[in-house]
Amino acid sequence: MKEINITTSFKQFDSITELPKEIQDLMQEAITIRKNAYAPYSNFRVGAALLLENNKVVCGSNQENAAYPSGLCAERVAIFYAGANYPGVRINKMAITAASDTNPTTEPIPPCGACRQSIAEYEIKQEQPIEIYFMGETGVIYQSDSLKNLLPFMFNKKFL
Repeated sequence: MKEINITTSFKQFDSITELPKEIQDLMQEAITIRKNAYAPYSNFRVGAALLLENNKVVCGSNQENAAYPSGLCAERVAIFYAGANYPGVRINKMAITAASDTNPTTEPIPPCGACRQSIAEYEIKQEQPIEIYFMGETGVIYQSDSLKNLLPFMFNKKFL
């Protein structure tokens, strides 16, 4: 038997005002779009904003459906929109924020497993990591240089 140790590192910002200006603006876009989430079942609203290499910002919010799991998370809404409307344009940065209608969210909320897999697909496709910033409604923000920090054993096309 051999033990495998995996180490990841994240940066922590104590508030939005500590972020670089470009990321402050991106997170504000995520906060704004979060308010447009359609979340009548979970009452959990998520907003995502992507900064593309052409400096376009693409946003998405979660969209639920009574026929679970037919809805989509904010991250996938934004990623798939970018892929459909800006094919071949790299995603450089992603800002994610989440808020509950019933409980305060003061800790950083990372992407769910399905979103991690979708982000991984785009990192592999574009052969470049995506910087990911994520937060709750308030509180600290975590920054990861790549999805690999959140999903070190990525499933990808090389396994197919």
